[in-house]
Amino acid sequence: MTRTRTARLWRPLSAGAVAVAVTAGIAAAAPERVKAEAGPELSLVAATSSVTLTSWKEDPGVYLDIGTYLTAEGMPLELKVTRKSYKDPVTVTQTVYEGGKAKVRKLPVGTVKDFSGLPGFVEITLTDKAGKKVLRRTEDFCPNNASGRVRPDAPATSRYPESCPTNPFTLGSVWGVEKGWAANTYAGSYTEPVELPAGTYTAEVGVSKKYRDLFGIADKATTVKVTVVERSFEEEEGTAEAVPRSAKAGEYAGHHAGHRAPGAHTGHGPGHAPAPAQAAAPATSGAGPSYNVGHGPLTAAPPALPWALKRKQQAALSPQVGDTGGQTDGSRQAPALTPLAKRPAGKPAVPDVPKPDLRSLPAYGIVVSDGDKDIPGKDYLAFSANVWNAGPAQLVVDGFRSPGKATMDAYQYFYDAKGKQVGYTPTGTMEWDPRPGHMHWHFTDFASYRLLKADKKEAVRSGKEAFCLANTDAIDYTVKNANWHPYNTDLATACGEENSISVREVLDVGSGDTYTQDLPGQSFDITDVPNGTYYIQVLANPEKRLKETDLGNNSALRKIVLGGEPGKRTVTVPPHELVNAG
Repeated sequence: MTRTRTARLWRPLSAGAVAVAVTAGIAAAAPERVKAEAGPELSLVAATSSVTLTSWKEDPGVYLDIGTYLTAEGMPLELKVTRKSYKDPVTVTQTVYEGGKAKVRKLPVGTVKDFSGLPGFVEITLTDKAGKKVLRRTEDFCPNNASGRVRPDAPATSRYPESCPTNPFTLGSVWGVEKGWAANTYAGSYTEPVELPAGTYTAEVGVSKKYRDLFGIADKATTVKVTVVERSFEEEEGTAEAVPRSAKAGEYAGHHAGHRAPGAHTGHGPGHAPAPAQAAAPATSGAGPSYNVGHGPLTAAPPALPWALKRKQQAALSPQVGDTGGQTDGSRQAPALTPLAKRPAGKPAVPDVPKPDLRSLPAYGIVVSDGDKDIPGKDYLAFSANVWNAGPAQLVVDGFRSPGKATMDAYQYFYDAKGKQVGYTPTGTMEWDPRPGHMHWHFTDFASYRLLKADKKEAVRSGKEAFCLANTDAIDYTVKNANWHPYNTDLATACGEENSISVREVLDVGSGDTYTQDLPGQSFDITDVPNGTYYIQVLANPEKRLKETDLGNNSALRKIVLGGEPGKRTVTVPPHELVNAG
């Protein structure tokens, strides 16, 4: 069970296939375009005139992925979505270009409610063969899906991010449809499936008036013939086992997860990748569908302790393994660094160049768990946490393994404004973690979790002290030097294999690394903690070993109230300013 990639938005078809299909749609529909002042020419087109949707007898209902796209010409559609703080509402501006110069256009207050996309963007009406309207609904639209180019001379790649973030504590995002590109208007399983009897329907799809007026989109809907067929899993041809409807619908081509099992659209961080509401993958935490962090609290995984005990037992039976060799089990912290005076001569000093700025988000997805009954009589407070990099430089940590050693020596690297490496300094160790849900190299002392009393004094410290760094969440892509296309978003590539001799872990500017409450060690033992008011503290760089731009903004607190009785403990999570995500 390895954490996998987060924030990869589903793509319905390959870019080449969509480019051909959408171009055909343009030729067929030839929609009239109304150009907004200094803005792009936006059009709604259909990739095909007819689609077939499958409703499975064992799991009836269809997702309305009918192949409609928003295209941009003349210039891209570019939106920046921000909030000054958690006390302020989310606002949105549009970047337009006049005379080759960028200009900011403020959109009306209340245009958006969060960072997941434009609410109520698409209007869909379904009519049956008898002419009766059987469905009318609106769906939200995340522009960041770069489904494909609509003409051969369009830019080869889209500059915009590949998802719309859903982390409840996101601060800033960028949405866009590249010039000459198309973005699918289908919202994936962020919408509910529709139970339709097998038969033929006509779908009329248009952009709601609010957005037609806002962006100058022609008031011309497109129609698609929709055929619904009913099948059974057993009828699926060419497969040895039942294939879930989601696989047929195609809404799951990238894992928006992390720090857990492959195939789970989960929790090394949120993103806006549509995935099946009934996906068979393990669930995580938050406020909506169970596959996404920040979407509905769930039962937490066992804490780290059972694994620590198991490791100690192994060490007793096989002394050569050692008590902590290569195992980040929550029972220890990283060893102290060698004092500067004792380091080898000629060790590079920390250069005067831009450095990262690590910041913590308030905890969320907070639940009480019994550790899945692995430790009878225990109560645990589990939670999700994120540490992100506000820049202006990447956090780059490399681990180096001496032959035969179970640990790696870790170093932080520094770069000048041109990207040239100009120095490095020791910053701790990396250790192999073989536990399910991890199975990669952890960098020690990246962050620390503490349960504080009402007077802010420490009550309990989480055993988790080591992390695999990955860019799972877009926390603020409006900060200086934010990378809209971070590389190491997939834990399979970010944190190495057991036999790796070196590992590079990177936290890019604007991105954060989420660990969800269903992972070992992501909890506090509250069995003997009295009821009352407490704070969960997420503390980045607790030992100040990493060199940062600012060390004064590394802590975030989330207020909670514990209640109940042993075995039936409860937790109440008040809103954090305007963010009501427990």
